Amino acid sequence: MSDAPVLSAPGQRFTDRVMVITGAAQGIGQRVAERAALEGARLALVDRSDLIHEMVAGFVEQGVDAIALQADLETWEGASDVMNRTVQHFGRIDILVNNVGGAINFKPFTEFTDAEIAAEITRSLMPTLWCCRAALPAMVTQGGGVIVNVSSAATRGIHRIPYSAAKGGINAMTASLAFEYADHGIRVVATAPGGTEAPPRRISRGTPEPSNEQEQAWYQAHIDQTKASCLMHRYGTLDEMAAPILFLASDDAAYITGTVVPVAGGDQG
Repeated sequence: MSDAPVLSAPGQRFTDRVMVITGAAQGIGQRVAERAALEGARLALVDRSDLIHEMVAGFVEQGVDAIALQADLETWEGASDVMNRTVQHFGRIDILVNNVGGAINFKPFTEFTDAEIAAEITRSLMPTLWCCRAALPAMVTQGGGVIVNVSSAATRGIHRIPYSAAKGGINAMTASLAFEYADHGIRVVATAPGGTEAPPRRISRGTPEPSNEQEQAWYQAHIDQTKASCLMHRYGTLDEMAAPILFLASDDAAYITGTVVPVAGGDQG
């Protein structure tokens, strides 16, 4: 078990703010949603899994103003539909948290097939690209907004090179969008999480089980490298990942844009 401190919500930074969170049905996205709800956010929670409906039903029972949006964000059509439905329901989009992504395969680069490389890019770059494109018109029209992209410290790591390339693309997109949209009152920022402790996944990323000792060794090597690159030599907690995302989304970070904040125990990614 981690010896990390337990963090608590600091206040009501998001009262009446409309926040779209993608990949919200589990893991970091779910924890961001839980903490944002405590701070008064109105939530549009998005996931490809129908588990998102169960999650939102629980929020609504607690009096949270929330809607569930089930969509495939690897497509422009899915991202566009989500943002349109959010604006139709709430009238605006104040904050977009782009959390969808995650490495699928863990092995040396030359062992990846063409299809596996394409799948990693489609999973971990395209949803953020599409969602930014779909949300920005509403933010421009209303005169402001915040986009928080979830990148990764794995931009410097082993046995997941296509995933690293996708997250490097998110870092570049964050910097360029911040530059392009600052005059519209829009901030674009990112966090770069390291290894994260989380409950067992209810929705599989599609990672195949290692079929032999070599594949197991490749998988273990990326875990060992992640911990070795972290000055604290441990994985972070979901709260430790969610708190910086919410800080960047809030007015506390009003003078921060174009920045990727490492959240990996000292690993700069």
